[in-house]
Amino acid sequence: MKKRLIALLLLALASLGAALSVGSLEISLAEWMEILRGEETLAADIALKLRLPRALSGFACGALLAISGALMQSLLRNPLADPYILGVSGGASVGALCAILLGLGGLLLDAFAFGGALAVLLLVFGLARGDGSWTQTRLLLTGVMVAAGCGALVMFFMSVAPETRLRGMLFWLMGDLGQTANPWPLLGFLGFLLVAILPLAREITLLGGQGMESAHALGVDVRRLRRVIYFLAALATAIAVTSAGVIGFVGLVVPHLTRLVVGNDQRVLLPAAALSGGALLVIADTLARTLIAPELLPVGVLTALLGVPVFLFLLSRRETP
Repeated sequence: MKKRLIALLLLALASLGAALSVGSLEISLAEWMEILRGEETLAADIALKLRLPRALSGFACGALLAISGALMQSLLRNPLADPYILGVSGGASVGALCAILLGLGGLLLDAFAFGGALAVLLLVFGLARGDGSWTQTRLLLTGVMVAAGCGALVMFFMSVAPETRLRGMLFWLMGDLGQTANPWPLLGFLGFLLVAILPLAREITLLGGQGMESAHALGVDVRRLRRVIYFLAALATAIAVTSAGVIGFVGLVVPHLTRLVVGNDQRVLLPAAALSGGALLVIADTLARTLIAPELLPVGVLTALLGVPVFLFLLSRRETP
C-alpha cells in the first residue's frame, strides 16, 4: 500500500512539474538550471510567479474536492454522491454571480461566493434536521431541492446580466483557476482538513461500509461523526468552489478510481484521493492552458471531458466500486 501512495505522490509531483514547464512559452532543462541557481530571468518569472501559484492552487482545489467527494459518498452511502450534491456549489454560484452582476471582483467576489456557500450549508443542515434528527435521505432530498432553487437564481442572474459580464459568469460557472493568485490559504486548509479527518478514518470506514446501526454497535458515535463529516466536506467544497468556481467530476470520479488502487480503507483512501484529485486538476488545467493557446479553456470543461468516459467505464464494470 505504501508503494501505491508513493506512486501517487510521484504522479502529483510530475503533474506540478509539467504545469510549470508547459505553456505558450516552454521552459527547457537549461532554463530550469538557471532558475535553480537563482538567476532572475523571464523563464523564472513565468514559472515561479505565474504558473507555480496557479498549479498549487489547482492541486489544493482538486485535493479538497476529491476528499469531499469521498466523505460524502461514505456519509450518504451513495456511489453517485459528489461534493456538490447538497447544494453548496449552488450557493457559491449565487453569491459569485451576484457579485459579478454588481461589478465586484477580487476579494469581494470570493467573499460573496463563500458567504453563499456557507448560507446554503447552514440552510440545508437546518432544514434537514426537522424534528431534531436527520437521515441520509432527508439530507439528500433537502440538498437537491435547495440546489434546484440556487440553479433557478443562477439562470435569473444570467438572463438579466449585461453582455459584458456574461463571459466572466460563464467562466466562473465552468471553473477557472486564473484568479487564484495566492495558494497558501488553500494549502493550509487542505493540511488542516487531513489532520482533522484522518483520526476519524477508521470510524468513517465503518460508517460507509457497515451502515449506521452496525457502526453504532461497534462503538462509533454516529450522530457526532455524521455532523463532522458533513461540515468538513461542505466547508472543503465551499472553499474550493470559492477559489476556482464550479469544477465538475473531480469529486465524483476520483474517489472511485482511487478505490480501485488502494481499496476502501479511509486511512489510505483519503490521502490517496487528495493526491489523485490534485494531480488530475493540475493536468486538466495544464491542458486548458495549452490546447488552444494563447486562448484559455475553462478547466471544468476538461475535467468533464476526462470524467465522463471514465465514469461510464466504471459503470460498465460488473462490480462498480
